[in-house]
Amino acid sequence: MNILMFDSDEKLNEAAANIIVGQIQTIPRAVLGLATGGTPVGIYEQIVRDYRRGMVSFRSVTTFNLDEYVNLPIDHPESYHSYMNAHLFSHIDLPEAQRHIPNGNAANLTEECRRYDEAIELAGQIDLQLLGLGHNGHIGFNEPAHALIKGTHIVELAEKTREANARFFDSIDDVPKQALTMGVGTILKAKKILLVVKGADKADIIREALQGSITTDVPASLLQTHPNLIVLLDSAAGGKLA
Repeated sequence: MNILMFDSDEKLNEAAANIIVGQIQTIPRAVLGLATGGTPVGIYEQIVRDYRRGMVSFRSVTTFNLDEYVNLPIDHPESYHSYMNAHLFSHIDLPEAQRHIPNGNAANLTEECRRYDEAIELAGQIDLQLLGLGHNGHIGFNEPAHALIKGTHIVELAEKTREANARFFDSIDDVPKQALTMGVGTILKAKKILLVVKGADKADIIREALQGSITTDVPASLLQTHPNLIVLLDSAAGGKLA
């Protein structure tokens, strides 16, 4: 585990973008696992700047997003399809056929989960998986549980997760109660994992995840078992680490 701490959001975003862009420069046909939410926004902005400077091309890259809400229209402004288009896809040369996000509106969600896992397997091992961290320790939408599902699956979102995401909606009543998420098993199969965490409100959970017991009650704690984990923190998020 390699933990790096930064004293500014700008430096952290730049470091994360450099790792992702460097991955593509080294492996032009890289398979990337992508995340959404507030944390990656500045990272994607930096990646777009690098693309516009001619530093990187996504023409041969394949991407797989971690998750998507269930029964939220794809064109809804808070769908992760809309998020990715707004923050990254519409600004780079990644072919549409090489962008993958779970379909939360599929007629058969169980079949959609199976299809998504098959697409990941067909693309090959994920070279670099970008992750954020939920306040309850979730990664993707893998919520704390007695046991975690290894493949893509339907999840009932925890109330804490819905409350945290309510800031993106008019009210918590508008936040979907279910999502499709890549499983922890798939995440841990990635060759490299980049965990980015910001804010003092994440200080307690990042300490539990990185220095506490490995337990499914804190899904991110399973990242301790990964042989190539890079953690980027701002000074507020890392303030309680030993």
